Amino acid sequence: MGINTERDIVANLQIGPTDEGMVRLFIEADGVEIPMDFDPEEANDIAEEIRAAAQAARAQKR
Repeated sequence: MGINTERDIVANLQIGPTDEGMVRLFIEADGVEIPMDFDPEEANDIAEEIRAAAQAARAQKR
């Protein structure tokens, strides 16, 4: 399995700041909860990766 393998799973993603000054990505699917905390600099790096992936995906659709 890899990033291009499709799955029939429904998940909920929430993103927000924590009381500890971290950025939390909270994923819930099929009764499993995955909280992932990142410091703000790491969160910015992840946001840049998401933007780059979105740009690459747009380019593939053309």
